[in-house]
Amino acid sequence: MEARKVDINNGWLWIKQGYWLFKKSPILLVVLGTICIVGTIGIASIAVVGDPLATILFPTLFAGFMLGCRALEHGEELELAHLFSGLKNNPAQLISLGGINLVSQLLILGVMSVTGGKELVDIIMAGHQPQDPTVFTQAIQNAGISLLLGMTLFSTLLMAMQFAPMLVVFHKMSPLRALSVSFKACLSNIIPLTLYASMLIPFAILASVPIMLGWLVLVPVLITSMYAAYRDLFPSEADNAAIEGGEVIKHEV
Repeated sequence: MEARKVDINNGWLWIKQGYWLFKKSPILLVVLGTICIVGTIGIASIAVVGDPLATILFPTLFAGFMLGCRALEHGEELELAHLFSGLKNNPAQLISLGGINLVSQLLILGVMSVTGGKELVDIIMAGHQPQDPTVFTQAIQNAGISLLLGMTLFSTLLMAMQFAPMLVVFHKMSPLRALSVSFKACLSNIIPLTLYASMLIPFAILASVPIMLGWLVLVPVLITSMYAAYRDLFPSEADNAAIEGGEVIKHEV
């Protein structure tokens, strides 16, 4: 299975479609997003095992949101249970996907460490910035090529993970196959994805004023817009004959 290549304007279309899905159940989506954020922070705060556990479980939680988005798209009710529905839909593969993500992150940090960025990696692994901000700034300056290498590798991992949970839960792909297909989808649609990310920056700034409360709405819209992007790039067989102007989720915008 391969993703289709779409027009640059579809990057903005995904945001509009995501907002359309959000309006179908705004209160519950905000509640689910808040539970997910608080729960993830809570898990990550557990000493030693917290961060790795949160990374491993993330694809399962994200898949639950995607199943909730599909329910909304089809006119069904969104439920709190959707948040944990990933545990009932290919859970072993989703957890494996999280494990691969965790190992990949550690390998990238290892590469950065041996290529001159050990000081920066130590700060990242500590989980908090040093009290003296100049220490962090100096670590970035000393990282040199390792920082560029790390950014490149993390960007590659991000593209591989972008649609992988959806491909695992909706198409029953193996984790490695899903990562490969997701990476190729992002690579062939890098321009609309770049527009999508760029258009979200002003919303992120607004959501951060004055005390980050806007993120309670922005996070669910980010999730629903990612579902819209997935549906656009990976339309079902029934959609293929009806796609017009890049719109896969059919609605008034």
